[in-house]
Amino acid sequence: MSDRHSTSVHHNSKRNYMILITVIIAAGLSQGLLLPVLSILLEQKGVTSSINGLNAAALYIGSFGMTLVAERTLGAIGFKKLIAAGLSLVFVSLLLFPLLPGVKAWFLLRLLVGIGDAAINYAAQLWVLLMTPSEHRGRNISLYGMSYGLGFSLGPLGISLLRFGQAAPFLVIAVLFLLVLLLVAAKLPDSHPEKVAGGEGQARRFGRSYSLAWYALIPALLYGYMEASLNSNFPVYGLRIGYTADQIAALLPFAGIGGLLLQLPLGIWSDRYGRQKILILSGVGGGLAFALLPLAADRFLPTLVLLMFAGGLVGSFFSLGLSFAADILPRNLLPAANVVSSFHYSLGSILGPGVGGLLLEYGWGSGVFGLMGLLYIMFGLLGLLFSPRQRI
Repeated sequence: MSDRHSTSVHHNSKRNYMILITVIIAAGLSQGLLLPVLSILLEQKGVTSSINGLNAAALYIGSFGMTLVAERTLGAIGFKKLIAAGLSLVFVSLLLFPLLPGVKAWFLLRLLVGIGDAAINYAAQLWVLLMTPSEHRGRNISLYGMSYGLGFSLGPLGISLLRFGQAAPFLVIAVLFLLVLLLVAAKLPDSHPEKVAGGEGQARRFGRSYSLAWYALIPALLYGYMEASLNSNFPVYGLRIGYTADQIAALLPFAGIGGLLLQLPLGIWSDRYGRQKILILSGVGGGLAFALLPLAADRFLPTLVLLMFAGGLVGSFFSLGLSFAADILPRNLLPAANVVSSFHYSLGSILGPGVGGLLLEYGWGSGVFGLMGLLYIMFGLLGLLFSPRQRI
């Protein structure tokens, strides 16, 4: 009887993990599609690059707001209901984008998408983190990150659907969200996180997470900055230096493809050689690749190679940082650390399109990638000063 029960628990855990992987692929698709498609549509309408960047940041402003209440909301309604609510909100918003054209309406809809995506990501990644044994953490979190990267890298291909009308990309992704929502409602169990023992305040748990694992929490900030800036600013930058929309649609996925190729190897190497060393090397290498990107100008192949190399090295930053934090922190601080990582991701995602949009506005498109490269290199060098042994 006990063997049968153990087999059933293992089967259910594996099934739940695969459903969460499906959920996160859909979330990646929505973000990977909306950023470049809406940026191109606004650019074609004559909207300035600074307003374009601010509009793109709306998604992450919504995500930022959701992060502030994510832990308490999850505790109140549980994993399944929070994921389902997030999927529903994104689904409805996707249907409204073609019906409510305009900068103001899209800003509000992007806020709602940001809230929904943040709910999905927070609940799914924490659930995976808590259900994964420590000996498989690097592998499982890397596979989770690969799944998000797969969705995000496929998202820009939706640009090509614009030839069938402006509504086509939104309708296609909305249908996918509806199918995933039905899967979650039918198959996921109604699970809740463990109650925090001792009544320790949320602010104190955030503070302890920072003090013990500050270096492990920075990658989420850089990843959000890179991801949002690349997908909202690169289409505008590319159009201005001579690329067509189809060329941009072909180039953008290669940053995600690079991340997919190296996500699992980097996760395994981080288990073997230490996550801190891998983060340092990836930060410096990826930063150099981004800094060199403007030198490729409008040459397609060099741009493709640099995007793939940079994306490969830094595409694992969120999952590697979260795994590193899980190595350092006690289990009762993981929900707080997950909130901090989501908070950092949202903050970086807000800053990325805005800062990049301003640089484009003042005619310094190459500065978008020069600054991005500098931030990653500085992070890599900062890792030489961090010692996780100080937590004891």
